[in-house]
Amino acid sequence: MTAGEYCNREVVITGQNASVTEAAMLMRQHHVGDLVVVKKQGEKTLPIGIITDRDIVVEVIAQKSDPDSLIIKDIMSTGVITVEEKETLLDTLAIMQNHCVRRIIVVDGQGNLQGLLSADDAIELIAEAMNNLTKLVKQEITREEKEHS
Repeated sequence: MTAGEYCNREVVITGQNASVTEAAMLMRQHHVGDLVVVKKQGEKTLPIGIITDRDIVVEVIAQKSDPDSLIIKDIMSTGVITVEEKETLLDTLAIMQNHCVRRIIVVDGQGNLQGLLSADDAIELIAEAMNNLTKLVKQEITREEKEHS
């Protein structure tokens, strides 16, 4: 189980010079709570930041700033935490915990954006795995009961 296997590869991206209003509109249009901010470098798509709906609320709305007067670069989180797509899921979750981030950007060996893995995605995966284990235990009990009756 790797980060690349479980990340969401349908990431909505934007450039750092788009307005905050444009960012909010993209989030609404795509029904997402975050955008990965990228820089194109030839054929490469390199993640340089992330902006979340919470960033817009805390940094713009709560400050009573005009969202049309700000660009994404003004409020995006930089120093992006990334993992390579071959990183194990458990190691990826540990990295997220160590850096106190709920979202982590997944890249290939050259740093190209490949996807995004959120804590919510991980919780859903773990819950599904636990549900399957519960079903397995119940099936085993049922099988044993049939064999011994």
